[in-house]
Amino acid sequence: MACRRAGSRIGDIVREIRQECATRGHAASETLVAFVVKAVVLDPGNDFNVDQTFTKKDVQDLIQLCVTKLLDTTNPSLSTMKMQVYFDTNYANRAELLSEQHRVLEGRLAPVVRDITDSHPRVQEEMENVYRKIVSYVLLSSGLGSPTDIEVVREVTAALQSVFPQTEVITFTSLSKKSKEQQLKNLAMLVTGIRLYNKECGKGGSSIDDLPAILSEAIPSATWMVDEGLNTCHTLAHQYTALLESMLEDLHRYVQLSSFKLKEALFHVRQYEAFLCILLSDAITSAQEVEKMKVQFATTMEQLKNTVQNKVSTDTKEVFPLFVALSNLWTSFQDEMLLLSFLTNMTNDLQQFLEIHSQLFTEEVLTSLLEGVTVKSDEERIRETMGTRVNVSDFKNQEWLFPETADNFDQLLIQYHGFCAHAIGVKGLTLPGNPAIGILKHKERCYVFSSKEAAYIFAQDPEKFIQLNIEKAKEHIELIQLLELHHQFEYLAPYAQARNADKYLMKPTTKCDSSTQTDTHILPPTIVTSYEWNEWELRRKALKLANLRRKITHAMQTDLSHMRRENSTQVYLPKDVSTQTKRDNSSNVPRPQIFLKGLRGGSTPTTHMVKVDLTRAADET
Repeated sequence: MACRRAGSRIGDIVREIRQECATRGHAASETLVAFVVKAVVLDPGNDFNVDQTFTKKDVQDLIQLCVTKLLDTTNPSLSTMKMQVYFDTNYANRAELLSEQHRVLEGRLAPVVRDITDSHPRVQEEMENVYRKIVSYVLLSSGLGSPTDIEVVREVTAALQSVFPQTEVITFTSLSKKSKEQQLKNLAMLVTGIRLYNKECGKGGSSIDDLPAILSEAIPSATWMVDEGLNTCHTLAHQYTALLESMLEDLHRYVQLSSFKLKEALFHVRQYEAFLCILLSDAITSAQEVEKMKVQFATTMEQLKNTVQNKVSTDTKEVFPLFVALSNLWTSFQDEMLLLSFLTNMTNDLQQFLEIHSQLFTEEVLTSLLEGVTVKSDEERIRETMGTRVNVSDFKNQEWLFPETADNFDQLLIQYHGFCAHAIGVKGLTLPGNPAIGILKHKERCYVFSSKEAAYIFAQDPEKFIQLNIEKAKEHIELIQLLELHHQFEYLAPYAQARNADKYLMKPTTKCDSSTQTDTHILPPTIVTSYEWNEWELRRKALKLANLRRKITHAMQTDLSHMRRENSTQVYLPKDVSTQTKRDNSSNVPRPQIFLKGLRGGSTPTTHMVKVDLTRAADET
């Protein structure tokens, strides 16, 4: 109940903030506003206590701070939040995207399928109409050509007639609804495979695009676009990191650069880099899948040519599976086109969030600030520490992992997105960690460091530095997503449950599925093959053992015994017992005879009743 009231209160606050922003000419989505509310509440500098009920003044202060933060369009922190909200609400992995696409396609085809399966034609004209609808369904489900193109419709009709003549419509309509739907899908795959084969043989398919060739050109282009964005990210991240390090080393530089929001800019570009890495990984996976499918498609097509070539007729059991395989592979090509288009759009849309860096630091300003500063790339920082590693003997109660001590060293889930666990809370920097130095395993979580010294300092009191990192994330809430700190902020569950829009703050912690297995039969099997549990099977065996060839069995059934169970009981027979008395005697009592006169009344108003007892005396009987 309390969670429901808190959720309603936060919903009112979000609505007020959006209205205030709209009044000032700035539109803000509900998800972004909820994100900013959490950022303001978590920031220790704002002195909000999430464990206490907010007063009216606290609510007004919260609204004012949120509105101010939302209107500050030059703040890299706000741009990072917008980017995180956009990515979380728009990105979907391969499985989710394809599942949604197939669901949408089935929804669009549902009226056509329903119209076909619910038809019950009786005359020739109605059958022709159903057949035309089947042609339309096959064409729409395959996505190969436009339904308004007469040549395409003729091609599909010819392919369909070769496997499903119009005379089969009567048989088709007699099937169940589920069987009709399944046969429609099979027909669509067969026709698609036939059209692809005809295109390969030069007998049609002019409206079918060469998807393998298009993908071979488009995937490298998309990958190059993501690589260009990553190169820009890396350059900016290295420059911002160098400037922040110079601020820590020189007080004069600190005073000079304190007005610039370098930390927020660094976190922004690191988040942009993380999102681009996800898109690049998807693009590489897509390229690998396309190469596999191209080989499979060429092999299947060659096998189909060898089966059909120079033959007047072929067995459907041989060619139909090959047509279906071609159709499935082509559908996979279409899926990869969809994925590639999605990744390209995501990459283009993310570029808008990188424009804030050109507003904060023009090329001339950034060049002047970097004078006399050594800029190191992430690769250079890792190479500088490749020769150093932690001495395990220096730590008695800490577990360190190295490539030679861990089988899945490259697959370990590193905390803080692979950044140095010491530099985040102490310096406010996202320095790349070097696993070769050693991976500290603390409370089933793995941490990496940018130097041996940082590893030693962190290992002395891990809980202290973990708490520092949490406090740093409260100051810069965008770090919760960048460093994957959702498990550290589980106490925000009531706020996350209040609005579904900001569910990204409560992503579940990644877990490992484990299973155990025991022997089904620990003891040696003791199965008695002659055992039968069925009573009728035992009766059949008994009849085989009995010599009934010359016997006659009589049976009788009555209305009373119909549909009744056979029951039997056994009792002891009753004994014959008799007694004898001395004499027989009897008695007879006279029957009472009483008559009443005058009950019906008479001529007088008063009723006079007369009772006459005619019962004989006992001695007279």
